Amino acid sequence: MALVPNHTPATRLDGGFMSRMIKFAQAGGPEVLEFIEMGVPAPGPHEIRIKVKAIGINRADSMWRNDRYVESPIFPAGLGYDCAGVVDAVGKDVTDFAVADTVSTLPAFSLNKYFTYGEVILAPDHAVVKHPESLSFVEAASVWMMFMTAYGALVVDARVKAGDLVIIPAASSSVGLAAIQIANHAGAIPIALTGTSDKKKRLHEAGAAHVVATQEQDMVAEVMRITNGRGARVAFDPVGGADLAKLIAALTNEGIVYIYGALSEDDTPIPVLEMIRKMTIVKGYSIRLVTGDEARRKAAVDYVTKGLASGALKPVIDRIFKFDDMVEVHRYLENSGQFGKIVVTL
Repeated sequence: MALVPNHTPATRLDGGFMSRMIKFAQAGGPEVLEFIEMGVPAPGPHEIRIKVKAIGINRADSMWRNDRYVESPIFPAGLGYDCAGVVDAVGKDVTDFAVADTVSTLPAFSLNKYFTYGEVILAPDHAVVKHPESLSFVEAASVWMMFMTAYGALVVDARVKAGDLVIIPAASSSVGLAAIQIANHAGAIPIALTGTSDKKKRLHEAGAAHVVATQEQDMVAEVMRITNGRGARVAFDPVGGADLAKLIAALTNEGIVYIYGALSEDDTPIPVLEMIRKMTIVKGYSIRLVTGDEARRKAAVDYVTKGLASGALKPVIDRIFKFDDMVEVHRYLENSGQFGKIVVTL
């Protein structure tokens, strides 16, 4: 069923709201998305109800819609991890938030339990944070998925340090740009990968020390040239597919590849002999490494908040859409032409 905008605003109803939501009843392309009117009840003991002002769009949303994500949707399913807005109500056991607080959500919940594509939504209190007043709603809706994803792999697990070389495929994505900033913040040297030379200048301006256009250059040869034949220590890869073998070839001995996405629909062959020779580590990685643990989650929020305050971290916004245009938003997302985060406003 095609999504048809309904411009009726959210209305209060017996302690809850009737609110416009976006859901889908079957896996498929953007056209499966549809608006529905749905009651949003008073929040439970550890829940917060939020009037949404902006929604951050992630590649995970598309994978979820297509039933190609790390969990499968239970239909009818909602979408979305990132949003920013104003607290409308809090559950009885919520102690750190109050009505009228300006907040944003962390990607720290199952999409089968909570979602952010709505005018008024519920979120668990552990996945809600107050954001600095210096951030707009659009910026606040964009920061957590991108920076926490890169932070967990590069800082918590790889512990990148000054002088480490980090290969970043799909570097113009929001997470890729966050990885460039976090690598620089740690004193590491980011090597950004992009398809063609079109985005080279912007990637250098975004902080990439080196940029390789993989459709025009031999990526492995370029990395070896940049590193004087040593190879990079870390690769942070959302793509997979046949190019994984090239990433492994571009690493130094005991280098690490983090696979945190599967944008390529092709099989991902493993070059076993090359891995044995180099003692390469290939790790499946999920943001749950930090969002699924309370202490790590709080440390990640602190890291990102301080980085935003110092200017070391800054969200890069590609384009802003309206809520009614969500089908177009998903089509635009899947064209993979963006540079930074796509955000929707309400």
